[in-house]
Amino acid sequence: MVGQTAGVLLLAALAFSIAWWLGLYLLARDPGKPVLRRAATGLTAYALALACDALGAQPAAWALLSVPALAWAGVVLALLPEDLPRRRAWERAWLGSAVASALAALALPGPARLVVLLPLAVATVALVRGGGRGRPRPPVGLLVVAALLFGLGLAALLVAAGMVPRWPVLAAIGLDLAVLGVVVARFDAFTEGEAFAGDMRRSASAAGAAALLFGGQVAAALALSDPAHRPLRWLLFAVLASAIAVAVLANPLQALLDRLAFPKAERLRRERADLREAAEALGRRADDGLATMDEVEFARLTRRALSNYGDLGKLVSSPLVNLPQIDLRLAERGAPDQPLERAAELKALLLESIVRLKPRDGEFGTSEEWRYYNALYFYYVAGVRPYRRGGRPTGLDPVARRAYDWFAREVPERTLHNWQNAAARLVAADLRNWQ
Repeated sequence: MVGQTAGVLLLAALAFSIAWWLGLYLLARDPGKPVLRRAATGLTAYALALACDALGAQPAAWALLSVPALAWAGVVLALLPEDLPRRRAWERAWLGSAVASALAALALPGPARLVVLLPLAVATVALVRGGGRGRPRPPVGLLVVAALLFGLGLAALLVAAGMVPRWPVLAAIGLDLAVLGVVVARFDAFTEGEAFAGDMRRSASAAGAAALLFGGQVAAALALSDPAHRPLRWLLFAVLASAIAVAVLANPLQALLDRLAFPKAERLRRERADLREAAEALGRRADDGLATMDEVEFARLTRRALSNYGDLGKLVSSPLVNLPQIDLRLAERGAPDQPLERAAELKALLLESIVRLKPRDGEFGTSEEWRYYNALYFYYVAGVRPYRRGGRPTGLDPVARRAYDWFAREVPERTLHNWQNAAARLVAADLRNWQ
C-alpha cells in the first residue's frame, strides 16, 4: 500500500511538473498573445488540480479541473483565422457558454459535471469547419492541438470523477501534455518566424534541473520517512512549483529585482531589459537561408517584423537580421556585429521601405494611393491605435491625430489588417531587391 501510494505520488508530481512548466513556458513566450495566455491558464490550472487531487483536496481539484476545458476552448477559437468574419461572435459565444458551463458544473453532481466540455466541443467543431462554408480547412497541426485539448480536458474530468484508474491516466496525461506543449510552441514559433526546439530544450533543462535539485530533496525525505506524510507532500509540490517558476520566469523576475534595486535609474533598467530580451531572443532566432526562401515565406517574415517594429528584443529573433544589406550598413558605419545593432539596422530598413510607400503630395491623405503608407507608418511607427478599447489620441502630433480620427471613423479594423498584409508584401519586395 505504501509502495502504491509512493508510485501514485511520483506520477502525480511528474505530471504536475510537466504541466506547470509548459504553462509557464508558454506564458513566458509572450503573455500578450491570447492563444498562449489561454493555453497557459489551462495548463497551470491543470497542474494545480493534479496537485490538489494528489494531496487529498478533492473539492479544490474539481473546481480547478473545470478551468482547463474552458480555457482550452478559448485556445481553439484563438487558432481560427484572423480575418474570419464571425470570429468575434464565436469569441462572445465562448465567453457566455464558458460562464454558463462553469456555473452548471458547480451545481451538478458527479459525471453530469462533464458539461464543462461543451464549449470545448463547440470550439473544436468551429475549427474543423474552418469557420464557415467555402473556407479552407485548418492545418493538420491545429486539428491535433484541438484533439489533444479535448482529450486532456476529458481525461482530467474523468480522473476527478473517479471513473477511470489513476495510474494509466496520469501516465497518459504526462505524454499528452508534452505533445501539446510542443505543438502549441511550434505553432507560435512558426507564426513569429522563430526556431523553437533549442529554446524549448533550454527551458526544459533549466526547469528539470531546478525541480530535481530542490524537489528531489523533498522526495528523498518522503521516501525515507512516510510517503503519506501530509506536510511533506504539500512541501514537495510547493518546492517543485517554486523551483520551476524561478527557472522559467527568470527574465521577468530579474526585471522586478531591477525595479527594487534601481528604483530611480529608469534608463539603466531599460538597457538591462533590452540586453536580457536580446539574449532570450537569440535562442529563438531561425538561421534559415534568406537567399533560397520563397516570396510567400519572406513576405510572412516581413509582416511579422513590421508587427514587432517597436520591440528590438523581438526583432533580434527575426531571420531578417541576416539580410546582406545589414552587413553592408554595419560595415559602413563601423558598428560592431552584435544582435541589438542588427535589430536596429533592420528597424531602420523597415522604416525606409515604409517611407518609400509615401505619396509626395503632403504629410497625410486619405486617397487610395495613401492607404498602404498609412496602414504601416501611422500604426507601427507613429503608434496610432484607433481600435484599442478606451484608447485616446493623447500624445500624438497633429498629423497622427488626423490619421487616428480617419482610421476610427472610416476604416474598419479588418480592412486595415488587409491593407497591412498587402503593404507588407510591397515592403518584402523592396527588401529582396537588395539581394
